[in-house]
Amino acid sequence: MAGFFEKLKGGLSQTGGGLLAGLFAGDARIDGDFYDELEEALILADVGMPTSTKILGQLKETVRAQNIHTSGEAKQAMVELLTGIMRPEESFLPQAGQAVLLIVGVNGVGKTTSIGKLAHYYKQQGQKPLLAAADTFRAAAAEQLRIWAGRADVPIVSQGEGADPAAVVFDAIASYKAKGLNLLLVDTAGRLHNKKNLMAELSKMRRIVERELPEVRCETLLVLDAVTGQNALAQAKAFGEAAGLTGIILTKLDGTAKGGVALAVREELGVPVRFVGVGEGIDDLQPFDPEAFARALLG
Repeated sequence: MAGFFEKLKGGLSQTGGGLLAGLFAGDARIDGDFYDELEEALILADVGMPTSTKILGQLKETVRAQNIHTSGEAKQAMVELLTGIMRPEESFLPQAGQAVLLIVGVNGVGKTTSIGKLAHYYKQQGQKPLLAAADTFRAAAAEQLRIWAGRADVPIVSQGEGADPAAVVFDAIASYKAKGLNLLLVDTAGRLHNKKNLMAELSKMRRIVERELPEVRCETLLVLDAVTGQNALAQAKAFGEAAGLTGIILTKLDGTAKGGVALAVREELGVPVRFVGVGEGIDDLQPFDPEAFARALLG
């Protein structure tokens, strides 16, 4: 996990996160200029104006209450503040619990790749995952998912291109029951040009899950590309309206991503980040740790 943290820290330090780290690295006196620079750094880190304004207000209160005078002294307060914002209200997927994860996201964000890495992660944790290739509108999606199923050494259920996604889910649930598995990871259509169609499709899948697996928890996770910044927030808002999101998978935090969009999504939409990706390797997707993220963002 230390290597994972170093990748996260290295990725965030290159861009907007690097500006934040620089602000809290020294012993500059906290004054109006410091807060102006902090606001600019937060916005450049893709935190967005509404969330940046809230963070600044809360930090000012803490600085006054704790009689903090320098930026170095304020660093721990800022870590605690960001950790508190990012911490989910409830834990995600109890160990060995049963769950269905519907994975959504536009094409190109790493959705199918993330599902493969999730399957690998859960198998390494001793769980028994099954993949369902329900993105039947993109010709290469099922084949790509089959490749990842092979890498993760987990079973997969798929049908031909253009098949009814709900039918794939139905078949996958039958296989899930027959094989005594405990996690069903569903790759859904990577498009959002028609929210009504997407909502109908996901609702149909959910109805099948609720009917066939009434006691099993069902989550809808959105894959976002952190590099796209505030555009990722716009995607999250749109999918939130269409899909009833319960969590975020944030990819590509290893390169030019600024990372602050994770704070914006959490604060503005109330949706917690559940996993982050920091590289191309099969082990480079891990559960989101709010404190580790805050420390990486601040260097």
